[in-house]
Amino acid sequence: MTVQPTLAEIAGMLEQSPDYRVLRRLVPRSEFAPSDGQSTKIAILLDVETTGLDTAKDEIIELGMVKFTYLSDGRIGRVIDTFSCFNQPSIAIPIEITALTGITDEMVKDHGLDKERINAFVSDAVVVIAHNAGFDRKFMERYAPLFTHKAWACSVSEVEWRGLGFEGSRLSYLLMKAGLFHEAHRAVDDCLALLEILAMTLPQLDRTVLSVLLERARRKTIRIWAEQSPFELKDELKRRGYRWSDGADGRPRSWYIDVDQPNQTAEIEYLQSTIYQREVEVRIQTLTAFDRFSARA
Repeated sequence: MTVQPTLAEIAGMLEQSPDYRVLRRLVPRSEFAPSDGQSTKIAILLDVETTGLDTAKDEIIELGMVKFTYLSDGRIGRVIDTFSCFNQPSIAIPIEITALTGITDEMVKDHGLDKERINAFVSDAVVVIAHNAGFDRKFMERYAPLFTHKAWACSVSEVEWRGLGFEGSRLSYLLMKAGLFHEAHRAVDDCLALLEILAMTLPQLDRTVLSVLLERARRKTIRIWAEQSPFELKDELKRRGYRWSDGADGRPRSWYIDVDQPNQTAEIEYLQSTIYQREVEVRIQTLTAFDRFSARA
């Protein structure tokens, strides 16, 4: 009788060929690197599903968090706990959001975000990490003020993915490059997927993604505002990486850019020589992990 190979054996055979790539379903794990007596710190991975993209007006419909330990060299230790809850918004969940997330009005009915439970879960964490912290942080600050006092890190913008050989920063793509796939757009599932990405060792650096992310998050950055810049030079500013603030959130109505602190002088010189063509006093802000990505910044 012929013995049929198992699926795992078939996958192993395919992996031996340069003509195939195999994706395995992500199986979440709770143990990563042993601490071996070393001291560890606590971090939170956080993801929200919402009724839309307006961080000032739209509402959270699901919150997911994963609490884990990490070592001083950026290796992940273990998962301590997970947190998941629905929240009933004041409006019906838009059809396109249900199609994207699978979350229905029936699922969130009579559910709410318990601030005390959230605060208790997050209170001992030294950093909150999100895969687009500029989005998640603004929502969480509205629902639980504790998040305004936490350090945040963004695994999208604070890892130079392209420089590390990746073509993008979407979570599904990063997982695929790691040979994995998962059920996307549910909050805790996305957090557990991100945990696997953070645990990856980057061969170019011989360091984990988490190590690279935390090093970047600890740096000070300088936000430089190109206020009252000539309209005809807006495309020049966009090419250089400046973004537009419409002033609706209380910030200046102006183009702006965030640069590392050592690049501050060169950027101001660029504005004076290329944009204003004269010496001007430029508005600047110093940002750290405690206010970066916040609605207050």
